[in-house]
Formats: sequence, structure tokens, C-alpha cells
Amino acid sequence: MTRTTRCFVTLFAAILPVACQSQDAIDLVVEGDHVVTMDGAMTVIENGAVAIDNGVILAIGPASEINATYTAAEVLPGANRIVMPGLVNGHSHAAMTLLRGVADDLALMDWLNNYIFPAEVQFVDAEFVRIGTELACWEMIRGGTTTFVDMYYYPDTIAEVVESCGMRALISATVIDQRSPDAEDAGDSIRKGSSFIERWLGRNDRITPIFGPHANYTLNAEQLKATREAAMEYGVPISIHLSESPFEVQYSKDTYGTTSIELFESIGFFEGPTIADHVVWPTETEIPILAERKVGVIHNPTSNMKIASGIAPITDMLAAGVLVGLGTDGAASNNDLDLWEEMRLAAFLQKVEQMNPEVLSAETVLRMATSGGATAIGLGEKIGSLEPGKRADLIQVAFEDVHHIPTYDVVSHLVYVNDEQDVASVVVDGVVLMKEREMLTIDTGRVAREATELAARIQSALEERNQ
Repeated sequence: MTRTTRCFVTLFAAILPVACQSQDAIDLVVEGDHVVTMDGAMTVIENGAVAIDNGVILAIGPASEINATYTAAEVLPGANRIVMPGLVNGHSHAAMTLLRGVADDLALMDWLNNYIFPAEVQFVDAEFVRIGTELACWEMIRGGTTTFVDMYYYPDTIAEVVESCGMRALISATVIDQRSPDAEDAGDSIRKGSSFIERWLGRNDRITPIFGPHANYTLNAEQLKATREAAMEYGVPISIHLSESPFEVQYSKDTYGTTSIELFESIGFFEGPTIADHVVWPTETEIPILAERKVGVIHNPTSNMKIASGIAPITDMLAAGVLVGLGTDGAASNNDLDLWEEMRLAAFLQKVEQMNPEVLSAETVLRMATSGGATAIGLGEKIGSLEPGKRADLIQVAFEDVHHIPTYDVVSHLVYVNDEQDVASVVVDGVVLMKEREMLTIDTGRVAREATELAARIQSALEERNQ
């Protein structure tokens, strides 16, 4: 039985109970030449459709059956379109789109300490964060990302942008033990972060407020424990840079006598849900800890390459049962927010590093960007695959340009051929955010103008400072 045949039978059987319950009108039907569900069976339906109402996926099956059963207020036609779950960006610093290209070709600690941290103290305020986050959300929606995990300053502003533009996000209140744009030190960061979480917890189902302690070299062990305790009090996850660079690992050994992950395990940091960003340098003994503690590891291949942090042992972590997703990091160290590029580079890096073309298959990488990424950030029961009962976060990808001719394997093409410019339409929580490449929830002209004007002021100030 072929993949398509297997999927057809599975989902057609699943649709019948739902279809028999109601003939009422629904909100939306999204059609496609193929529907790539990313469910456990890797179901792909030819000439399929997804029925959506009140933000929830009602049914998936052949388009003829869906359209015979439901009357939709809106239909996104499926000719030359692939329907699939929206992409999940597990690690970003969205507002740093405004620092794109400010300090390129530098080592991580030089980049952070001598350029990024000083620039942030000088330039970052709520208005910077608003404009930069709007720019990032525009870029992410344009590329098919529907959910992201963010770590930056002024989290209320980030949440307001996400609420307005319609995306789904886990938004971190950054905790760092130094003067930052919105806090004086770690204690102040935790207090303000707690207030942010209180304001946003339960306010909007698409927005999850969390804590974002920066790293073990910008926070001491007591501050890390205090952040975890605060997160446990509110029942929210933590996102943190972990084992990102040789510097960080050596710092941990010199300061605490142990490696980063072992330190976190020893202080009980993994007792609550943790999203660990980068994880380039885990040891053989640390990888089982990540698996046992169900730490969500977010792989950022482009950023890791650009700053020369190293090549993360992704295949080893997956083999050990670690939950792995993909992220872009911020645009200042990437320099874009393109998860399609992250997929390709993730696969290619592992293949060449192990000199084995069979490792990290297209299907595996696509899962990391969708269902696996959703699980890694704690939303696997809600999003990441197209299944009845899940929230309707999905995209249409146009398979009509020259690089998609011919197409022998849809999944392979999505990973190795597709480009962010191929994304045609984006739906989050049943709401169409982009329709045939037209942004519907962001005033792109205003955002472009404001970002350009602010960047000009930053450039002028940097030139004056460097004279």
C-alpha cells in the first residue's frame, strides 16, 4: 500500500463520525493537491481538504467528501497547493530583526559583549520592540511560520503584537543579571517577569507567557534556581540558552566544576518544563538526562554555523529519545527567519558531519519543524499536525514554480526544494493571516516605513559612536 493509499483509508474512516453529526455551515475549508498531515502515520492525502470551524480542525479527507459534507464561509482552493501544518520556530529574538547585519562575522562572546548588549542598552525600548516584532511576525508569516518561542525585552509589547497579528507564541520574560533595556538586574527581571505572566496567563489562548533566563554565564546558580521556582509557581515553561558554545561549557566547568547540563540537573532546573536552545555541546552522559527530563531541544543550525558554535549531535539526541525542534535564533545572528533554510541545513550538516547521506531524512527534519517542534515546546497536543480536534494552524505551499517541476516526492520537495517565497496562504487558529501572499493582519507598508526610519537612526548613532 502506498503512502497516499494508506492515508486515504485512515482519514476517510475518521471523517465519517464527524461528518454525520452536522450539516451546518462552517468557517473555512482549505484544499490542496496533497494534504501532508504530519500525523503519526505520516498520512498524505491526494486532492484533500481540511474542514475548520471556530479555530478547530473538524475533519480531513478527500476534497470531494469534505465539500459534500460542509458548507464553508470561505474556501482556499487547492490547485497546485500543498496543505500542511504551520511551521514552529522554537527559538527566536523577534525584535532583533532591527539589528539584522549590525555586527556580522564575529565570535559569539565578542558579538554579545561588545556589540549586541551595548547596542540593546542604547537603542532598545518598547517602540523598538514593537516595530521589530511586527517586522519579524511579517517575515515569519510570509515564510509559513505560525508559532514561535521568543526571548526578548518588553514582553508585554511582544504579546500585544502577537495578539494583533494573529500568530501563536510562547513569549519569554528575559532574566539576565546585568542592566538590560527593561530591568536593572536578575532580581528586577524576575519581578517584572512575574508581573508580565500574571497579566497574560489565560488572557489569550494563542499566547503563553513564560520565563527566559538567558544563560548560565549571565546568571548564577541561585538566580537560575529562583527563576525556576518562579516558573513553577505560575506553572509555565522556561526557555534558556544551554550548552551553546565551548565558552559556555568551559565557563561552567571553571565556575561550578561541572558541565552546563549537569549543573542544571544538579540544581533541579529540569524539574519543570524546559525549552533548551542550541544544545551544541552535550556529552554522552548528558544526552540521556535531556531525554529523561523531556527537555525540548531547539536546534538552530544557521546561527550555530554563522557564529561558529559548532555542529549539534542531533542524530544522537533523536536516537536517545530527546524531543528536538528547529529555530532560527534572532535575525542578528542568522540573518533571516526562514525555517525552510533551517530544515535543509539541519539535514545537510548531519549528513556531512557523519559522512552518511542516510541520516536525518527529509521526513525527520519536517517533523522537527512541525509536530516534533510543537512537542518540544509543549504544544504537541494542540498544534503541529493536521488532525481532528487540534487547533487549525496550517499553511498552503505553492508547488507551481520551476523548481517544483517535476515533483516525485512531496515530503522530499518540501525540505530540499521549497523556499519561503513558495508559501501562499497561512491560517492560525482558523483565521487566515495571509491569503495568496497578501498579508491580512499586518500593515506591511507602515511596518516597512517605521523599521527603515528607526534603522536609519540606529545607523547614524552607531557611526557617531564609532568615530
